[in-house]
Amino acid sequence: MPRVLVVKTSSLGDVIHSLPALTDAAKAIPGITFDWVVEQSFVEVPGWHPAVDRVIPVAVRRWRKHPLQAWRSGEWARFKQRLGLHQYDAVIDAQGLLKSAWLTRYARGPRYGLDKQSAREPIAARFYDHPVAVPKGQHAVERVRQLFSAALGYPLDGRQGEYSLSFNSERQQSVVLLHGTTWESKHWPEDSWVALAKQLRRAGYQVQLPWGNDAEQARAERIAGQSDAEVLPKMSLTELALLLSASAGCISVDTGLGHLAAAVDTPTLALFGPTNASLTGFYGLNQQSLQSQFHCAPCMARECRYQLAPGASPPCFDELSASKVFHAFEGLVQPLAGSAGDLAK
Repeated sequence: MPRVLVVKTSSLGDVIHSLPALTDAAKAIPGITFDWVVEQSFVEVPGWHPAVDRVIPVAVRRWRKHPLQAWRSGEWARFKQRLGLHQYDAVIDAQGLLKSAWLTRYARGPRYGLDKQSAREPIAARFYDHPVAVPKGQHAVERVRQLFSAALGYPLDGRQGEYSLSFNSERQQSVVLLHGTTWESKHWPEDSWVALAKQLRRAGYQVQLPWGNDAEQARAERIAGQSDAEVLPKMSLTELALLLSASAGCISVDTGLGHLAAAVDTPTLALFGPTNASLTGFYGLNQQSLQSQFHCAPCMARECRYQLAPGASPPCFDELSASKVFHAFEGLVQPLAGSAGDLAK
């Protein structure tokens, strides 16, 4: 049976974007199995896909900071040993970065990846036996699907990709608000979250606020303190997937957990200011993006070029008011599950 190694280490959204390509391959090549190299933080995700056999954790971020410790502890040696256990029919670097391309050197099998015109870091293409041209300007999911199609030799049929995850929970009347993100420029204003949570509560929804670090927990508690929302305990990615799959819907900034919501088929409204929804928007069924039309959006900048007061959000989010977001969300979920009143019964 064909066995393929996938190297896609991070981030959460990027890892999730690779899942539909595995579904394509499994449909086209019966019996194919995948091993997957991924950062320890996201080790749960590849194993959700039925075509994945082994998940091989890596700690590139930590090893970069403490290389001597990684060597002395034997972590690096054990990782290389696991990577070399099998002769693969193909080794696919689905990331296109120098760090991911470097890891492919320790695997046995023909190496595939994006060519220098297609990769995010062109130098990565030097490490591949078979560089593949995949046009830019497409959604990230479609680019990975095309890379796998070329590497493994099957055609794509033009249909939307499928994640093939089996989180089939019964939908409740809850709405999950994903307010945390890594870039300061991607944060929607906190007072807008408060106003939105109040509107959702009045409409009969239970409003839930997950968090992943101390800053996000503090924000969740401030929002809940003014809106009667529920602050959830800290959860694993699998627990969050189950939570999202049981929700009536989700409202999210541009963050990895928003891509997780899309992967488990949760109707999700995404708020995009400085980033580009056409390239990295939430991909899947019943997904909708509100893209700011501010004159410099999407600027793709981690920090807003405008001089902002402490705690202020970028001006590209000014037009995405809580009322506009609420009505867009109702328009998304009502045709799917009836009115908010019906959901709350």
